[in-house]
Amino acid sequence: MRIGYDAKRAFLNRTGLGNYSRWLIRSMASYCPQNTYFLYTPKVRHENGLSFPSSFQNVVAVVPRSKFFTSLWRSAGVVKDLKRDQIDLYHGLSHELPRGIDKKGIRSVVTVHDLIFMRFPQYFGVINRLIYGSKLKHACRVADKVVAISKRTKQDLVELLNIPPEKIAVVYQGCDPVFRKECSEQEKQIVLKRHDLPGEFILNVGTIEERKNLVQLINALPKLNSGIKLVVVGRQTPYMNHVKQAIDLHQIESRVIFLDSVSFSELPALYQSAKAFVYPSRYEGFGIPVLEALCSGVPVVAATGSCLEEAGGTYTQYAPPDDVNMLTEKLNLVLGDEELRQKMITRGREYSANFDDKTLAGQMFDIYKNILQNA
Repeated sequence: MRIGYDAKRAFLNRTGLGNYSRWLIRSMASYCPQNTYFLYTPKVRHENGLSFPSSFQNVVAVVPRSKFFTSLWRSAGVVKDLKRDQIDLYHGLSHELPRGIDKKGIRSVVTVHDLIFMRFPQYFGVINRLIYGSKLKHACRVADKVVAISKRTKQDLVELLNIPPEKIAVVYQGCDPVFRKECSEQEKQIVLKRHDLPGEFILNVGTIEERKNLVQLINALPKLNSGIKLVVVGRQTPYMNHVKQAIDLHQIESRVIFLDSVSFSELPALYQSAKAFVYPSRYEGFGIPVLEALCSGVPVVAATGSCLEEAGGTYTQYAPPDDVNMLTEKLNLVLGDEELRQKMITRGREYSANFDDKTLAGQMFDIYKNILQNA
């Protein structure tokens, strides 16, 4: 089978959608090696972590012949290249498919991560909402199958876009295997020293934006029984002003540490050094940092209301995103009860096995096979 992927973000995006793209391509190439995988991208970067296709003999990167109008190539012109390369099935990895693909006899799948732009339109500009909506509706209409990365996203697709439930398959996302490998004490100490971090801290990872709800965690911090510090890893946006205002209000400047230059290779050591991982986000399509924390052996406290219960499982602690008292209670419980912490670590690792790469790759390949067998 010759499978094509929209690989722009696999090569050009180091965070969420890029991580998903790289994870899926690696998993398919590793566990379904009988296929050839063509990665269609406007350009290829050879930076650390982005040149992964070179390690697979069954993966081929394809770039446009011209360096001009690459966005037009990706949104429509790539279809000619798919025909040239005799692609059996094309998978759009982030909410979109090229125009005209349905008229050329090429079967297709689109992955939908979330409908946050519809659930929380206030977080997006009008033009962006119109563009996102147009691309997503087109992709869902022409795709042979829509893959949702959580049951919550599937529910949103049915409710907000009237996509027939039978057209949607849920295939969860896994995380990079580095988070399952235990770091040595020396490795952890090197990272802690490099970033001048304390021996004990709670951790939050993610873009510092309104939806991630970091202010709620800042409001809970003064109410914790211990004077533990908070380490925040993520890119800052204008929402950072609200975060700083909350820090100033509570006079806890010395208890909050922001890191915006953490490499991916350092993340496992940071997770494994934390007393707890806290993710109070109002809404997510899946919440990959929660899974990364579970794989790393860290107790998790997360927010209810979207899909984080799917990512975190039964033994993660949850609080409504607007209930600071409940968030404080859950954190005090986890930080103050070592027996509970150890149980959460053990049960969390067990639950994370549900997101095994080989299993998830097999589920995706079954979707591909069913589409082509019924063509």
